[in-house]
Amino acid sequence: MAYTGDKWYAQAYQDAVMQLAQQKGSALRNAVWTKEANSEKVNFERLAGTAAVAKTTRAVATPNVEMVHDRRVVTLVDYHWATQHDWFDDVRMLVDPKGPYTEAGGWAMGRAIDDLIIAAARGNAVDGAAANVALPAGQKIVESGTAGMTLAKILQAKRMLDAAEVEVEDRFFVLSARQLEDLLGVTQITSSDYASVKALVHGEINTFLGFTFIRSERLAIASSKRFCMAFQKKGIGLAIGKDMMTKIDERPDLSYAWQVYMGWSMQATRVEEVRMIEVGAHEA
Repeated sequence: MAYTGDKWYAQAYQDAVMQLAQQKGSALRNAVWTKEANSEKVNFERLAGTAAVAKTTRAVATPNVEMVHDRRVVTLVDYHWATQHDWFDDVRMLVDPKGPYTEAGGWAMGRAIDDLIIAAARGNAVDGAAANVALPAGQKIVESGTAGMTLAKILQAKRMLDAAEVEVEDRFFVLSARQLEDLLGVTQITSSDYASVKALVHGEINTFLGFTFIRSERLAIASSKRFCMAFQKKGIGLAIGKDMMTKIDERPDLSYAWQVYMGWSMQATRVEEVRMIEVGAHEA
């Protein structure tokens, strides 16, 4: 990393550090199913639904309803972040940068968690037989034209979750600032819906049509199509082998410079396809 501390050398008017605009940590971690792990490979166990058996006579043999188990498997990945701050810079600065450095590193590591979650939601999951499982075409609301986010797409995502008997609790809809702007341009919705959308865009509420809305500018975009996500919490799993670790130490090998170091070990997967819907929206 290029040394940039000299840009912070003291000037008469400078007495604080301003973090430049950025996403401050993870926006999605609390929206997914988290599971602590103590091994490199982690299983998210699944149990299929069953059917009741009619009892047509007295004293009939007790049925044995076979339970269908399977799993999704993830392999943990490790991320880390570090920066150094030489002790002689302290006499040239009016601020101690270790605090802002730590804050900036924590935000960067949090954004990396979101990237894992977004990639897992749309990408291939791995089942217990080590086979890849793609998100089916039926779980994608495709935008082939130039329509942005619309009320109809949100309603369709809700209908798809409802039709699959997905729980109404803990439903989330992730979209970017452009899609929030699109919703304000929808003229065919009722005045009450418009009032709710306006409040959503202005940050006065964060729920609409049973979804908790989360804004993220990290969603994938390709060919002017933003890939938004509607999902229920148990549909995406985050395995945590080692949660965020932060160390601030002197480095004798670097002239006793201070070092801020962070690391974690995690991985995400899509646990069930019907709980995850990809929603495409044109974004020029």
